[in-house]
Amino acid sequence: MLEMKNLSKVFRTELIETHALKNLDLSVQKGEFVAVTGPSGAGKSTFLNIAGLLEDFTAGQYFLDGIAVQGMNDDQKSRLRNEKIGFIFQSFNLLTDLPLFDNIDVPLRYRGLAKKERYERIMHALEIVGLSARAMHLPTQLSGGQQQRVAIARALAGEPAFILADEPTGNLDSMMAESVMQLLEKINANGTTIVMVTHDDMLAKRTGRHIQIYDGAVCELTANPAAKRA
Repeated sequence: MLEMKNLSKVFRTELIETHALKNLDLSVQKGEFVAVTGPSGAGKSTFLNIAGLLEDFTAGQYFLDGIAVQGMNDDQKSRLRNEKIGFIFQSFNLLTDLPLFDNIDVPLRYRGLAKKERYERIMHALEIVGLSARAMHLPTQLSGGQQQRVAIARALAGEPAFILADEPTGNLDSMMAESVMQLLEKINANGTTIVMVTHDDMLAKRTGRHIQIYDGAVCELTANPAAKRA
């Protein structure tokens, strides 16, 4: 599903070179739930941006669902990103002046899907996250946990090959965070691949595999055979 080989990212200025990723080797198989952790500045954000086709890499290879990313232009990467990846952000990234239905509809419109198909996808995704009755509510009428559920529904509606979740519980209290984590576990149990960047080691232990990044490289991969599943 996701494979990186000897992948490096170097940020350069006139005075200094910063190696954000150093010969990183990492693969994620279809159906996995993988947590990525590491200290601040370790390279987690750079990894996430490259995995999500939001940032270029300096050297190495990246294959997304068997497709080689290197050499693609911006339009090709945008198309691949829209078709293959669902994003869940810590800050939800919802449009506050649009109802939930339209928030989910926006990325589907970019794909040129027919109105009927978009409607069916949106309502099915809202049903999965338990918010189908609130399709016409505004994000500001929801709690933080409910807004994150909308963000998850937006990712699901695109029927992505995998989901990239960036600190999906970071802005939530413990009860809401538990609700969102249970939902992600349920989605993964139904076959969706998830890569989650998190600072919470307790959440990381609930995934199928825990990857730790230090100084831009994979330092440790820990299997979690007893990880909780919905």
